[in-house]
Amino acid sequence: MIYKEIEKVAKQVLLIRKFEERTLRLFQDGHITGTTHTYIGQEANAVAIINQLNNDDWVVSNHRCHGHYLMKTNKIFELFSELMGKTSGVCKGKGGSQHLYDTNFFTNGIQGSIIPNAAGVALGQKLEKSTAITVVFIGDGTLGQGVLYETLNMASLWDLPLLFVCENNGIAQTTETKYTIAGKIIDRGKAFGIISEMTESTNVFELSEIAEQIVKNIRETSRPFFWEIKTIRLSAHSKGDDNRS
Repeated sequence: MIYKEIEKVAKQVLLIRKFEERTLRLFQDGHITGTTHTYIGQEANAVAIINQLNNDDWVVSNHRCHGHYLMKTNKIFELFSELMGKTSGVCKGKGGSQHLYDTNFFTNGIQGSIIPNAAGVALGQKLEKSTAITVVFIGDGTLGQGVLYETLNMASLWDLPLLFVCENNGIAQTTETKYTIAGKIIDRGKAFGIISEMTESTNVFELSEIAEQIVKNIRETSRPFFWEIKTIRLSAHSKGDDNRS
């Protein structure tokens, strides 16, 4: 990887980290109300994957969506404005931290609800004979939602160009994954005949190389792929239940 590419990736990771740190300060100072879920510790995932995408590819995200949105759009001012409820925000201040909509991007804070939507987008891409793909980001906590398994089945049955990314940070809100999930996470995808892979890394360059091959595979085969990334969450689940001093 040439120097300019290394510098670009490093700046992207740092942008997400600094954005989230500023978000926490704005919350503490009363400029952001309600709650917010930061992406601190998981930045490499968004950078590695979304850098491989084209403009017409879709990204579907969840409650912990800031890093995904910044990588897809680079709209820093608009996202800050949205978090503070301003009309200059992404959704005129009405979506807040968890419910964003932009060109080829949307999020929803309800666990699991985004997955069939992502499959619908991927189905549309397939019917249009497009080379575009859809990426849906979920967490380990989402594996308790039945709609995930229904969508895995449809994605495999219909050969959808859909990448399931499970960002496994080892804890669903405040409960460790070992208390909520039986068996291996990647076996969920394999059960439906979907190629599945697990990577334990926070190295953005390592993840980028893997992501490049996965995205290429989906484009060439128009088949879904399930990628579990074992990562870490360095912040509280949300500011609504941050029990740290």
